[in-house]
Amino acid sequence: MIIKRTDIGPQLSRMVEYRDMVYLCGVTADDKSAPAKRQTEQILAKIDKLLLQAGTDKTKLLTAVIYLADIRECEMVFESWKNWVDPQNPPARATVQATLATPDTRVEIMVTACKREG
Repeated sequence: MIIKRTDIGPQLSRMVEYRDMVYLCGVTADDKSAPAKRQTEQILAKIDKLLLQAGTDKTKLLTAVIYLADIRECEMVFESWKNWVDPQNPPARATVQATLATPDTRVEIMVTACKREG
């Protein structure tokens, strides 16, 4: 069985594929000066691109964890999430407040998806 690792850095791989599973590391926005809602939109666009690269899409998400620097920003984040997620195929999701890697990172999202159903 081959494990495919994408964008390998000194401490992590951006994406790992194994069999029909795709694991994304915590994805953050490129524009850290943006508010939480805009950071979320940037992150979700990056997730779309990474999933497409792996041969899957958001309809096959299994789990998602949303990390927020400030839980009081959850409604803004959830608005972007709701507009993006497939309502027929929502993943199991958790949302937690956490101290993120940099002070200007407001949101980080980690997802797991499969490549095909069945």
